[in-house]
Amino acid sequence: MKLVQDFKEYQIIDMSDGEKLETWGNVTLVRPDPQIIWEDKNTDLWKDINAVYKRSNTGGGAWDIKKKTPESWVINYQDLKFNLKLMGFKHTGLFPEQAYNWNLIREKIRNADREINVLNLFAYTGAASVAALKEGASVVHVDSSRGMIDWAKENVKVNNLEDKPIRFLVDDVRKFVKREIRRGNKYDIIIMDPPSFGRGNKNEVWSIESDLAELIKDTSELLSDNPLLFVINSYTTGLSKTVLENLLYLNIKYEGLISSDELGIPMKDSKLILPCGIYARWENK
Repeated sequence: MKLVQDFKEYQIIDMSDGEKLETWGNVTLVRPDPQIIWEDKNTDLWKDINAVYKRSNTGGGAWDIKKKTPESWVINYQDLKFNLKLMGFKHTGLFPEQAYNWNLIREKIRNADREINVLNLFAYTGAASVAALKEGASVVHVDSSRGMIDWAKENVKVNNLEDKPIRFLVDDVRKFVKREIRRGNKYDIIIMDPPSFGRGNKNEVWSIESDLAELIKDTSELLSDNPLLFVINSYTTGLSKTVLENLLYLNIKYEGLISSDELGIPMKDSKLILPCGIYARWENK
């Protein structure tokens, strides 16, 4: 498992009975997590909380605000900044464990002796896009949600990267990739974070079980003649990292290294680790 241990402004303080107590800068939240099946709560730590996400018995849920909480706030990771907000479905707009991949992306770009083109698919609020821009890459950022695109623009702005080469596209990823193949566009780094289920901007239905294999096959055609990296992230319960590796073996024809692993974040002052999804990647040797 690859651990993120240097995210100073994000900390898991305690974990017990399906919930994690975490700090995001100066904001303390409680959010559900199905991986936390043990009961070992330090009750003294759970007293000063900004908000708790409560699941509904009928699906979904809502935030229970315990004390004044900003509508949005900024946290830092190394020299990167991110705008956070309490979203309707328990999220804040950032997945801290992905810092592992941000660092890898930045390293690949930094060590290249040429201009690097990056394609970020299912790009969400743009943390990986910001990381790539920070190192001087050109980025195409694609997501089906206009709200997420607007949020990603906020993240680019808070990092003072508005003058850097990035294109934001509200589009269905599958359709976009097929058009890029016809256009002959190529990318040195491709990142994708496909959801388990979703809908495109024109109500197109996405299912990871039925659609991911074809998408990876198509997207592999967009790799440049000298690519650096192809990363797939997943939070889909039951999907093995080996499955993602297999898809890369089947579709990427360049020589290189294919690997996969879990991502995790250690709890503060503890030996406990919270698993936070999986990744698989192809990278140049």
